[in-house]
Amino acid sequence: MNKKTKTWVISGVAAIVILGGGGYYVANSYMGNNVDIEQVLPASTAASTTDAGTGTTVANEAASAEQLNGDWTISEGSKVYFSVTTSQETVNFVDEQVSGTWAINVDDASQMKAEGQIEMSGIDSGNGQRDGHVKEADFFDVGTHPQATFTATSFEGIPAEWTAGQTVDFKMNGTLTVKGVEKEVTFDAKAAYENNQVLLSATTTVTFEDFGMENPHSVVLSTENDIQVQLELKLDK
Repeated sequence: MNKKTKTWVISGVAAIVILGGGGYYVANSYMGNNVDIEQVLPASTAASTTDAGTGTTVANEAASAEQLNGDWTISEGSKVYFSVTTSQETVNFVDEQVSGTWAINVDDASQMKAEGQIEMSGIDSGNGQRDGHVKEADFFDVGTHPQATFTATSFEGIPAEWTAGQTVDFKMNGTLTVKGVEKEVTFDAKAAYENNQVLLSATTTVTFEDFGMENPHSVVLSTENDIQVQLELKLDK
């Protein structure tokens, strides 16, 4: 190898290293997580609490059917998250533009109804370039499909009796509609009655493919096909 050829080879390798490293930096910055998931459920689910005034242990009261049954509306502080896992980390998106209702009937779960929606323009990952990209036609196509909706069709395992401040576990089945495509899903859900509110946390997993999308990938980063959807809702009567 002559000196000139050797110089070109070294220069080429250096360029690849620099561009590759720069590409990794850009991709890593583009895909980095900036959103932490905030839980709405109480941190403690103990069956009793301590009275601050007397220091005595007080059993948590049962939430009556009269308190629970009725129409509840998603209120301020509610959020919907969706998360994707890349070859580097899990990236969370949040949408605070959430609305909907839940008709609760603990005496007869078959009478329960729930529906909700988010404004897709509210999607936020803390990275404006990334957010703009996921709203384009290749992904959520927000201009054509400004909302995503969920309609519950059945509830499984909801107990007739709740204890204030404690969570109850159940399944919530229904139809998730994104980009005009309907997908039957089951949310693993927990709910609690606390301070005259119903708090709901629920998760399910769908895929990019379910809604006609391809999971993003590049030479330096790849994204798994699964998307975790997480509801963190506060409801008022």
